[in-house]
Amino acid sequence: MKKLLRIILIVVIVVIAGIGQRWYSYVTNTNDPFDEVGIDLQSYMPAPIRHWGCMQLKKNFGTKTLPPYGCQAPDNGASWVE
Repeated sequence: MKKLLRIILIVVIVVIAGIGQRWYSYVTNTNDPFDEVGIDLQSYMPAPIRHWGCMQLKKNFGTKTLPPYGCQAPDNGASWVE
């Protein structure tokens, strides 16, 4: 039973690390701020992490394009959230 729990724990940790790496790659090194998987992962993050991710995307693409879904200002969809 201990071995099964250990395997399940390792699988969960690997999945979380993979998702975290994919999200981090999206917000810091992406070529496309409108990557659907990245936007979905960004939307599942807690508010402080989501805000940091939006600031990273804004730093990379702020003047070049419109903000992706989730990083838009509430009153104006064409501007970045602050």
